[in-house]
Amino acid sequence: MLRHISERYARGFGAAVIAVAALVLAANAGPARAADGVGQVGQVQQAHHAGR
Repeated sequence: MLRHISERYARGFGAAVIAVAALVLAANAGPARAADGVGQVGQVQQAHHAGR
């Protein structure tokens, strides 16, 4: 019986490790960054107020 309990804990621990690894990878995955100065476009939005 102890063998079945330890197998259950081992599977649960393995699943937890995989879940944490997936979350860490997802947190570090972001949008691709452009090379320095290549293809970067600065956009500035100006708001025009009618009261001025």
